[in-house]
This record gives sequence, C-alpha cells and structure tokens, in this order.
Amino acid sequence: MNTRPDALVLLLAGGVGSRLNVLVHNRAKPAVPFGGIYRIIDFSLSNVANSGLKKVGVLTQYKPLSLMSHLGSGEAWDLTGRSRGVKILPPRTGAKDSDWYQGTADAVRRNIDFIRANPSDEVLILSGDHIYHMDFTPMIAFHRAKNADVTVAMMVVPLSEIHQFGAAIVDDEKRIVEWEEKPAEPRTNLASMGIYVFDRQYLLNVLERDDAGVDFGMHVLPHAIAHHDAYAYPFRGYWRDVGTIQAYWEANMDILRPDSGILPQAWGIHTNVEAEGRLTDRPPARFGGKTRLQNALVPAGCVINGTVINSVLAPGVVVEEGAVVRNSILFADCVVKKNAVVDLAVCDKGTIIGERAVLGLGENYEVKNRQHPKHLYSGITLTGKRAAVPAGATVGRNCIIDPYTTESAYHSLNLEDGATLHASGEIR
Repeated sequence: MNTRPDALVLLLAGGVGSRLNVLVHNRAKPAVPFGGIYRIIDFSLSNVANSGLKKVGVLTQYKPLSLMSHLGSGEAWDLTGRSRGVKILPPRTGAKDSDWYQGTADAVRRNIDFIRANPSDEVLILSGDHIYHMDFTPMIAFHRAKNADVTVAMMVVPLSEIHQFGAAIVDDEKRIVEWEEKPAEPRTNLASMGIYVFDRQYLLNVLERDDAGVDFGMHVLPHAIAHHDAYAYPFRGYWRDVGTIQAYWEANMDILRPDSGILPQAWGIHTNVEAEGRLTDRPPARFGGKTRLQNALVPAGCVINGTVINSVLAPGVVVEEGAVVRNSILFADCVVKKNAVVDLAVCDKGTIIGERAVLGLGENYEVKNRQHPKHLYSGITLTGKRAAVPAGATVGRNCIIDPYTTESAYHSLNLEDGATLHASGEIR
C-alpha cells in the first residue's frame, strides 16, 4: 500500500461569510486579513504545503478577485512547478440564484472534472476559513489503515458550543456510528472540523448519485455512516472557526497570548508578501519618543508615536502622538490621528480616525447592534474599508460604519451604541 501522501486537495473558499459583516463587503471570507500580515486562507494552504501535498484546487465563488490575487501562482506556498500547483476553480454559475453552489458537496460535484483529471488515492477536502495547524499525513495514514471510505477530522469542544458543528458518536475503533448536524440537544462533544479524507473512487461514486444531496454534513456523511465505512480522526491542537466577528477578534487576540497555542511563525504559516504591496517596499516600523507598546503586534511599515495596548496591527498603520489603541485589530494603512482613541474595534483597510475622535466609547457593552444584533453584541465596533471618523466624533459600542463612509455622512458627531452608519448618511 502506498504510504506517500499524494492526496488531491480541494479547498473550499467560496462562502459568503456574511457574519463577518463589512469585512466581507469586498472580499471572500478566506481573503480576510488575519494576524497582521496573513489572510485566513494562509493557514489551510500552509498546512497543505507543509504536509507535502502538491496538487490543490481552490473552489471560489463569492467576490473572488482579492482571493485570486492573493493566491497568485501559489509560489508563496511552494506550490508551483511541473508536479505541483494551485489551480483556481472559478465559480460555475449562471444568472439565477439557483445556479450558485447549493452546499459543500454541490460545489465539489460541479468540479468533478478536476478530480477526474488528477488521479490520486484520496481526496482531501478542506475549508479555507479556519485558523489551525495540522499535518495531514497522519490523518491520511489513519484513513488508509482503517480502509475507510471517508474520514472526518474531529476534536472535543465544550458542549455549549457543539450546536455550531456536526457532531459524531464513535465506537472504540473510532468508527462513526451516529451523526448529528448542529444538534440542539447534543449527546456528544466530538465536533467535526470540516476536514474530510475521501477514498477517491468512493467520492466519485457519491457525487455521481442523483440522491447524494448538496452538503457533506447534512447529506453525504449521514449516508456514509449508515451504509459505508466512516471514521473519526482525533485532533488535538489549536483550531478555530473564525466565521463570526467575536470568534475572529478572539483568535487575533490569541496571537498576543503566549499560552493560547497559536504560533503562526513556528507553524510555518506563509503568505503572499507581494500581494498589494503589503510587506514588500515597506520600511521597518518606526517608533517615536512618546511611544508606549504593551502586548502589541506591530509589523513593518507602521509608524507609532502614541500608545498601543493589546492590539494587532497590519503593515502601514499610523498611530499619532497622544492617540491610544486598545484591544483592537487595525488592518493595513489605518490612521489614528492625534489624541484619538480606538477601543475594542476592528478597522478595515485605510480607516481614518480623526483627531480627538473616540471609536468605542463608554461601558455599555450590552446594547446590541440594531441592524445586526447577531453579529455585534459584545462591545466590538466595526469600520469598513476606507471609512472615516471625523475629528472630535464619538462612536459607541457595537456600532458599524460602512465602507467608504466619508466625514460628510455624519449629521452628528455622536453615533450612539448599536447604531449603523451607512455611506449615504442613513443611520439605522
């Protein structure tokens, strides 16, 4: 039996990711910046490359341009050459909503020709929107040793969180005997990570069935468990689905905590440093005489003359004298002007905070965002790409400022807790 990890990889990167709100206004969720210099998809791609896998198909759909630009030729992950490569599989959709991918299995089915054109023993299916470190070689070896039709990577999560995942009940041999998709009343704490190894021929047979369904978790796995050989591969390590603003913020903050388990550099996570000039041609970070840093990530191109506490910055961020940034995530080229305060916020690229402005005012964390109460409820305030906050303005908790909102959109210098300011000037 061949023990070389030659599995074909399909990386699902087409989801809308709507719970990330304005952060996915102009980009797919896997393309959202993370941890200062990375994008979310860098973690899955780096895991693939570091596992010695060579052929990757990236399934795109929703706003794919920035993602495609970031992936480029695959050179950043050493996935170029005669025997290796990253293949962008663009959306195969028509004019109707029904033409869009209907689920994870449907997305793979519509790219079945890519599987046929790249023979392999197994097909490894991944999501492009998780933060984790994993060597896939042992999982593939486990799959082969069990002679499984499908193997699912699974990890123990708190019972209070299991309703967000597919959940499995397994026997002593790790064979999955029951499956619950997002159970309201869970009977297990073993959660699916959305990572699957399929026997290639078995997967082709499944995708060609008329009654196979459109989603792996909802349709394909329950059928495999009932009629074929499905196993759970146990994973122990850092893994986080960053599909919500809260989870995204927490994962970024984990980078600042030495005991969190997330270590992108030690994990060998690579990124395309040339995309959009994010790191190339950036000078070293500069710090003024009144700079104060405490538990902060400050990459190249930043100019810091103020205070940065417990925050993750991206290249090119400017924090002027007297300004304070706390518990926040600032994307590339944000500017926090003199004596301004940014507290518990996520600011997309090019956000400008005017002098003496306060983004994240007060202690009233419980007033949810009125327009998106399930997105913002813990006090985090969001600004979209190239949004502006005028000098002297105050913006409360759980607020949203739409992308490209200019100073002229503000009819008042006070945006109350839970409000959303649209670029048109409308407040909801």
